Amino acid sequence: MSQPRLEALADHLRSLFPADDVTYLEGRAAGGKGDAVVLQRKPEELLAAMTLLRDDHYCDFKLLVDVAGVHYPDRDKPLELVYQLLSVHQNHRVRVKVALSEGEFVPSVNGIWWSADWYEREAYEMFGILFSGHPDLRRLLTEYDFEGFPLRKDFPVTGYHEMRYDETLGRVVREPVQLQLPNRAYYGPKASGKSGTH
Repeated sequence: MSQPRLEALADHLRSLFPADDVTYLEGRAAGGKGDAVVLQRKPEELLAAMTLLRDDHYCDFKLLVDVAGVHYPDRDKPLELVYQLLSVHQNHRVRVKVALSEGEFVPSVNGIWWSADWYEREAYEMFGILFSGHPDLRRLLTEYDFEGFPLRKDFPVTGYHEMRYDETLGRVVREPVQLQLPNRAYYGPKASGKSGTH
């Protein structure tokens, strides 16, 4: 999308929302190949904003393309939801961001775009983001008693438990992860505790 059209979209959004909540990002700052318009909202403002973005004639964001969670452990509000909206008729996009505290609920937009259903379930499963009003907020990819949220930056790469088939018991067992590196020297002198070079 051309820069003048994106700037016109940003100006229109500034007429609908507080101007400080609308940001125009150029090039690399947008995180992609092109520029982007970003709208910040608080959880309690989200449903009204999303409904307006869908129904406003100029915005016309009829398509929810994606909902992604992000974890910033050093921020006061360490979780963030990023909604990507597209207007097929107007040929423009917008990002809507919502910052969240740990355990804070955000309203589900499933009633506005049905496609939000699995995106929100995934954000719940991978980041622990809680959605109020979601019709079926349960895990999609991991087992029901999975511990933790795998895409948070404080989640261990190995996870907490592993599943394996135990031949003596004749069934699958679940046990805490115990990593062993039998060929530890292969990883170099620092890992093996020896000094010197190969």
